Amino acid sequence: MNTPICDFAREYAAGHPARMHMPGHKGRPFIGPEALDLTEIEGADVLYRSRGIIRESEENAASLFSAARTVYSAEGSSLCIRAMLYLALVSAKEKGRPPRLLAGRNAHRALMTAAALLDLEIDWLPPGPGEDLLSCAAEAETLEKRLNNQFYMAVYLTTPDYLGRRADLRAAAAVCRRHGVPLLVDHAHGAYLKFLPEDSHPMTLGAAACCDSAHKTLPCLTGAAYLHLSGNAPEGWAERAEEAMALFASTSPSYLILQSLDRMNAELAGGYPERLRKTAAEVETMKKALRAGGWALTGDEPMKVTLNAAGRGYTGEELQARLRRLGIECEFADRRYLVLMPSAETTGEELGRLEKALLSVPRNEPLPGGPPALPAPARVMSIREATLSPRETLTVEKAVGRVLADACVSCPPAVPAAIAGERITEEAAACMRYYGITECDVVRENRL
Repeated sequence: MNTPICDFAREYAAGHPARMHMPGHKGRPFIGPEALDLTEIEGADVLYRSRGIIRESEENAASLFSAARTVYSAEGSSLCIRAMLYLALVSAKEKGRPPRLLAGRNAHRALMTAAALLDLEIDWLPPGPGEDLLSCAAEAETLEKRLNNQFYMAVYLTTPDYLGRRADLRAAAAVCRRHGVPLLVDHAHGAYLKFLPEDSHPMTLGAAACCDSAHKTLPCLTGAAYLHLSGNAPEGWAERAEEAMALFASTSPSYLILQSLDRMNAELAGGYPERLRKTAAEVETMKKALRAGGWALTGDEPMKVTLNAAGRGYTGEELQARLRRLGIECEFADRRYLVLMPSAETTGEELGRLEKALLSVPRNEPLPGGPPALPAPARVMSIREATLSPRETLTVEKAVGRVLADACVSCPPAVPAAIAGERITEEAAACMRYYGITECDVVRENRL
């Protein structure tokens, strides 16, 4: 597959022009890649007004992800989330529907900041029976009941979640289609799922739109992401996609990140799927060995390894420190879990080192307890009103009974114990303390 953005940048740099344009480094090396770091000069195209090489590259990506339209982001999935919510909001207003979203509670803070910017009302899908704070499977039966009783501009699900658990998107998409409601998916952790033998990508399973963080699981530079729109997205979304992205995006996107996305197309059309298949099989073999060695694993995402550290008698932080001393750096650790994220670029030798290190960890008595149960706190004001209110910082103990002013308090990443506009309960405060959070921002009393 061709790489028009990369080709243009290389040809321009090879000509050694006198660069009387931004950026100020003029192509001279300070950290290394400056010669390829360009701005929107003649021939380079313009992101979000693309008509040339960027549009050609995005069409290549759309064909690989089975999307009707793919738009690049140099600002991660957060930008894509804001854009697809904007598209849903505009469609809802055209149909006379309220700006109300039905969303899984296990959402990244980008959803809350988008709700503040767009003044959205969110009704939450809580964790189901047997689920904890970190997950929200959004069973089809639950969606059916909620959509039967209320009009929503869209349904919004986050899958895979941070621990590697996946919702049944095919079933959720079928329910949404029956009710004429678009399904939006925060798929930031799942771009690679398109390229496994069993394709479980949202564009395949029926979502109207989704974001993919290319940098999280594909070999792309940090900040590289995609907004994908499917053929069943509401009318006008594909045409408005660039407008939606431009509303929230920088006017100076990184041309290095655009080249990374462009180069990724050639990888995805070439040797990447085979490398991924091979590594996924090796990761599965390692998981089996870990289970046989007494480790409890969480989640069903193929390329994420989430260990229940507490079940082996350790905190996740203790295991993280142990592995770091052995030259292995982890993705995330908290009091209960340890999260590791191999990719198709992880070598067999590295997986072997990890397996050996984990199997050498002695078993202790499981740690008692777990995170406190968290019923959804009462909503006192809108996310927008709370986020834009004057605020003060209090200790968690003194914040009980007050209204959260920050977008959310996440315990751990992407899982809100409380959301802007909600009154902080004793349960929410206990959850914050469990995860080591000691302070939070609340709305000043004179605003209530």
